[in-house]
Amino acid sequence: MGAALQVTAFGLALLSTLFLLLATCTDCWMVNADDSLEVSHKCRGLWRECVTNMQDGVRTCDQYDSILADHPVKIVVTRTLMITADLLAGLALATLILGLDCITFLKEDPCVKLKMCYGAGVILGAGSILGLIGSTWYAVDVYVERAMLVSHNIFLGVHYDFGWSCWLGMAGSTGCFVASVLLTCCLY
Repeated sequence: MGAALQVTAFGLALLSTLFLLLATCTDCWMVNADDSLEVSHKCRGLWRECVTNMQDGVRTCDQYDSILADHPVKIVVTRTLMITADLLAGLALATLILGLDCITFLKEDPCVKLKMCYGAGVILGAGSILGLIGSTWYAVDVYVERAMLVSHNIFLGVHYDFGWSCWLGMAGSTGCFVASVLLTCCLY
């Protein structure tokens, strides 16, 4: 039962960590949500802004000036939280691999392996909370920005909605949290 639970938690943690990494690296955190007939599809991410021409599929991206430049708070905070979540999830995966019962590392000391799995669950939980805060922070800021424009009857020609990268970050964080619960609460 314990080995099956470990492997299930590992599989979920691996998939969720990949989701977190993809969410951090991709550039579609906000998408244009204009209901009119658009000839282009705009995405904004943590690192750049891209426009795809819907007629011929040509995609052009503008990198943000510099990592150290003055950026909006939502981008800086989300970058920081997502990178930290990625690093913690990676560390937790490495620790979990060494703590799995099916790995021969420290096979003669199952108590240490169990503590490694527990520690991986705690680290994964911390990473999942940071990733969820970062994704939710960005989503709430997009919603507030849109609500402010609507409440003031300002229409700039395009408004943005949550992109698939934001949803991927939330899904990855939630999956890491579930894997953390499996490792910390259910393994004993």
